[in-house]
Amino acid sequence: MTITLVPMDESAFQSFLKQSTRDYAEEKVQAGAWEADTALAQAQESMNRYLPQGLNTAGAYFYSVVEDVSGTGAGYIWFNVTENRGVREAFIYDIYIFEPFQGRGYGKQTLLLLDEEARKLKAAKIGLHVFGHNERAFGLYQKMGFQVTDITMSKTL
Repeated sequence: MTITLVPMDESAFQSFLKQSTRDYAEEKVQAGAWEADTALAQAQESMNRYLPQGLNTAGAYFYSVVEDVSGTGAGYIWFNVTENRGVREAFIYDIYIFEPFQGRGYGKQTLLLLDEEARKLKAAKIGLHVFGHNERAFGLYQKMGFQVTDITMSKTL
């Protein structure tokens, strides 16, 4: 299995945005951060804030994960590159491997390709956020060398 990161065009971006917004709302509800009846609107507000120019937002990079052999889309990744205190960082805002491709190494390969892209963009590190209930992703990130830098916890009474 080999994959390539292909820059999104406007059509791919619109599909990504719809799914990513919906998924983000669902994740925030599952994490207990938002109420289900307002979550989609809150997620749309967040996307508008993070992506004021959509696909053309400065510093934002959007790629489709594509199988080399078949040309089939297997997922997507969105990351931003920023500079903070003189250090350039690529921050993953969303990475998703479509259901039929999960558990087959596509996530690992996507992260390895991200390493290459981040280096090309002169990033010195890669950061991300993972929801606490997403144990599968957390495990993958640990295997790929990511270290915990902050933990927020809560308890329902």
